[in-house]
Amino acid sequence: MRGRAKLHTDEAAVEYVPKSLTSALEFDKVFSRLAPLEIDLGCGDGAFLAALAQENPTHNFLGIERLLGRVRSVCRKVARLDLKNARALQMESEFTVTHLLAPGSVTMFHLLFPDPWPKRRHHRRRAFTPEFLSSIHRALIAGGLFHVATDHADYFHQIERVIAATDIFVISREQYHFPPTSFEQKYVARGLSVHRLLLRKVSPVR
Repeated sequence: MRGRAKLHTDEAAVEYVPKSLTSALEFDKVFSRLAPLEIDLGCGDGAFLAALAQENPTHNFLGIERLLGRVRSVCRKVARLDLKNARALQMESEFTVTHLLAPGSVTMFHLLFPDPWPKRRHHRRRAFTPEFLSSIHRALIAGGLFHVATDHADYFHQIERVIAATDIFVISREQYHFPPTSFEQKYVARGLSVHRLLLRKVSPVR
């Protein structure tokens, strides 16, 4: 509570604190309206989330971030822009996707520049696994989208292998404009490549 007290009232109101960690979030209550929902997993400082919310006022946007300092940053950005369609949740992304999202409740997920855990002995800590992909699939609406980006080539190849081993997503060739994240701006400025995929949910062939 002490960390939240450092925010002004309008900033603190951006953060959503669930009453239960065992039942699915009710997004009509989170946002006080029903609208297509996009979730930014590991939303960092909130620059991407706030830009998306500004550009798409008819959608709701939830940023998931485990670090309190970053959650505060998100709250300040959203409050400064007076965005009513963006909220922040301090939580682990994997836990949120697995335990707090009802089936078919999300229109699009964004997973941008997750920790690549480059050392081989740490690869098991990477977020993108078959189990995680299955949880994403369950939470998406029919035809929902999963937007993934990383600057780490080896991690990107692992992501491609995980996708290729399943029949629950296809690569979408649709053209979408996504605002750059703070990380992306730094990588591009250093001349680094950004690897990106847009995946569309499909029903597995039986």
